[in-house]
Amino acid sequence: MKELIVATKNEGKVREFRQMFANYNISVKSLLDFEEEMEDIEETGTTFSENATIKAEAVSQQFQLPVVADDSGLVIDALDGAPGVYSARYAGEEKDDAKNLQKVMQELQGVPREERTARFVCAVAVARPGEETFVKKGYCEGSIANEPSGANGFGYDPIFIPKGSKRTMAEYSAEEKNSISHRHHAIQQIEEWLKHQS
Repeated sequence: MKELIVATKNEGKVREFRQMFANYNISVKSLLDFEEEMEDIEETGTTFSENATIKAEAVSQQFQLPVVADDSGLVIDALDGAPGVYSARYAGEEKDDAKNLQKVMQELQGVPREERTARFVCAVAVARPGEETFVKKGYCEGSIANEPSGANGFGYDPIFIPKGSKRTMAEYSAEEKNSISHRHHAIQQIEEWLKHQS
């Protein structure tokens, strides 16, 4: 494997994957490199693994190259696993971080701290032409704060407190966050797989 595509237009994600694959002399392209050729992929899965697989296989089929795709989100126990796979559009079809946070805060009103357990989940799928797709998952356990805090990160970071911490993810530096994130843990598992490919 000399080249692969990361099925995202998120530059932060691409950077993370690019750093890892560089260790194995694999060059990485993203959907930003194929802007005009790529149709929107409908994520119709009911789990993070299904959505990651749908994305990876659709892109791999189109370009006949190995593809890495991820799907991730926030799972809150007191909300029966919501927002889950609908994390990005929890408050409506338009992706709006502020409205999503507001909705979660409203739904958790009155829920005591010990019942606000939650985790970020990331599923990373690797699809290769003519081979079976596989998925690795990573988790970051924690709880939901009583109010948003911090200006770093994105999405639900201002209300997520990683286990063992008193700060929200949005109060972490990028380096600190990347060392404990759900995506980091999923990527580590992909790296384990890569080590056995050579």
